[in-house]
Amino acid sequence: MIKVTVVILALLTPCLALAAPGELFHDSGRKETQTQQLASADLALSKGLGLTSADFPGNDDVDADPDDFELKLPEMELPESDIPLTFNSKVEYFTRYFQGSGRGFFAKWLSRSERYIPMMKTVLKKEGLPEDLVYLAMIESGFIPHAVSVASAVGPWQFMPATGKRYALRIDPWIDERRDPLKATVAAALYLKELYALFNNDWYLAAAGYNAGENKILRAINMYNTRDFWEISKGSYLARETKDYVPKLLAAAIIAKEPAKFGFADVAYLPPIEFDQVPVPSRTDLDVMAKACGVPLQNIKELNPELRRATTPPDYPGYQLKVPKGAGATCAAEYAKIPESERYVERVRNVQYRAKKRDTLASIARRFNTSQQTIAELNNIGKKKVKLAGRVLTIPVQVASARGEAHPAAEAKVEPKAEAKAETRTATQVAKAEAELQEFHKYYTVKKGDTLASLAKRFNVTARLLSAWNNLKTRVALKPGKRIIVAKYQEKKGALVKDEG
Repeated sequence: MIKVTVVILALLTPCLALAAPGELFHDSGRKETQTQQLASADLALSKGLGLTSADFPGNDDVDADPDDFELKLPEMELPESDIPLTFNSKVEYFTRYFQGSGRGFFAKWLSRSERYIPMMKTVLKKEGLPEDLVYLAMIESGFIPHAVSVASAVGPWQFMPATGKRYALRIDPWIDERRDPLKATVAAALYLKELYALFNNDWYLAAAGYNAGENKILRAINMYNTRDFWEISKGSYLARETKDYVPKLLAAAIIAKEPAKFGFADVAYLPPIEFDQVPVPSRTDLDVMAKACGVPLQNIKELNPELRRATTPPDYPGYQLKVPKGAGATCAAEYAKIPESERYVERVRNVQYRAKKRDTLASIARRFNTSQQTIAELNNIGKKKVKLAGRVLTIPVQVASARGEAHPAAEAKVEPKAEAKAETRTATQVAKAEAELQEFHKYYTVKKGDTLASLAKRFNVTARLLSAWNNLKTRVALKPGKRIIVAKYQEKKGALVKDEG
């Protein structure tokens, strides 16, 4: 009987397709009747064959209300999980998306996942939380410690500055513990535990609150008079990002728990992160620690992404530096032999700079011989474009060390102008000197092909001013290797002012 129905429909389809427009659609009532008849036949055929809408190609091309979905159990068996898994059209959409156009980045998420999931699950379990909440970090950042959102959220769990500090994450020019996978996971666990209790033990509302903020979800609950996330997400109050957050989390968990089932059998997983921790009582350069541990400097940096500079932070006596697994005892023993005066060399100082009308992160980074990312992180600037004009920015500037040593990678550095020795001055003279402007010079080492004109354009000054600062003739050839002044700054009580000559 089923075969007969298929043959009849197959024979009728060409006839309907070749009918004249007037014959098929002249009468709207007739059109509606025909449509209903075809839909009924199609539905009967689908039921007879045991098919669902997901089995028909081109289903994604149908225009439908994205919030009009049905909660139906899937025919496939969902993986075991300690968070409730639901499969509906919203979750199905993201499983298809991660398998389709989003396959490339989801494969990278999976690859990085095994590096952090074991450690994160240990933290979550210790806090009495479901271990599968690790997939929240997957959709937040793809397990990238240095991830930064357009809203300036940072780290694998994407904490905003205020929320990070609320859970004891230190954020300053030296360190940003939102990027520490271990400490950020502890903070995320504490936050999620609070959200879970706030929303009467509902993980969907807790996850939505993690994304939009608890107050936003509480207002939505009051507005729609329901605690059902799926019902709330059908309304217009929540942003699309929040409506998609829970189904995206569920889709990621479903795929990540059974990747081969969804076409990700060939993913090359990174090895789990493993480390020892060594207490560092005073500010110490990472290259000093690397030598003490007998490992490459890059290994230390990768294990400690929270460090904004190549040094441990000052005023952090309890800081625990992560070192490769098995190197902890050796590193601690060798570190103890290093005199405190040799543990750190002053290489960078922070200065304040007021951005001008045409300044960009790129131009400021070039001017101060640093990176755009460093400036953005120090000033909590996300990926979203912001107006810099008039904004006072904190800029790290390379300086000479107290022992006359310079950062090996530094091309330019800021050096204080020489002063008379303090012991030869009276208290009044000292106070007066401290109130006066201090002058700092930025130096540049000339390379082959450099000219006054090219350097003037590069450092946004005039060739005449460069000549005056360096006692040069305007037409003189610059000798490679010569250090010249390319900028002058004056500082008074922490305010940095550029000397325009």
